[in-house]
Formats: sequence, C-alpha cells, structure tokens
Amino acid sequence: MLIEIPQPRRRVLISLTPLIDVVFILLIFFMLASSFLDWSAVTLSTPSSQSSATDDQPPLAVRILPGGELRVAGEAVTGEHLVSVLREHLAVEPSRTVVVQPAGEVPLQTVVNVLDRVREAEPVSLRLSRE
Repeated sequence: MLIEIPQPRRRVLISLTPLIDVVFILLIFFMLASSFLDWSAVTLSTPSSQSSATDDQPPLAVRILPGGELRVAGEAVTGEHLVSVLREHLAVEPSRTVVVQPAGEVPLQTVVNVLDRVREAEPVSLRLSRE
C-alpha cells in the first residue's frame, strides 16, 4: 500500500513594503495635521553694576505666591487688576524697575502669564527673580 504524504506547504512571506507605506502615510498625515506653536519670547533686562549704583528707588516687586495669589509692593492684587495697579505705580515713578518674584511651587505657565500681564503695563525694565 502506498501512502502519499502531502508535501509541506511553503510558508507565505509577508512583504513589509505595504507596512512601510502605511507608516510613511501616517507620518505625513501627522506632520500636516499638527499645529506648530507660535513661540514668543519675554524680554528681560539683566542687571548691570552701573545701573544698580545709579538707581535710588527700590524695584517694584510683583510676588507670585503658591496659590496663584499676586502681591504688588506687599498689597494683594487680582490678575485682572494687575496691569492697572502697575500703571498707577509706574505713573508716579516711570523709571522704576519691575521685578517678578515667583515662589518655588508656582507652575511655569503661571509665571509666564504674569510676565505677559506685567509687560502690558509697559515698564522700562522688567526682571525675573527668585523669591
């Protein structure tokens, strides 16, 4: 009796070319669909030895406390009134330097938001300092 043993099937090779094509199409899609952020810089003045010797008035301190509370020259201020309070102080002494002092636990985005608000008051000099 003769029994025929079926020949083993050849293993089908899967081509990687369609997979690579799909990856490239996804890459192009995400590159075109993503939004590119508009980066803006906050200009800060650096202290110099000559300016510190000629300044008679102390800088105007804007403190950012951990809870997001703002204090200008020791007085509590809301975020909406920050620009008007700073303009009042700068109207009296226009050449006064404004120093923003965030506490250690304050998120970076909060600091940047406050710096943008302070910049709206148009101080002559704006500095960022540690508390």
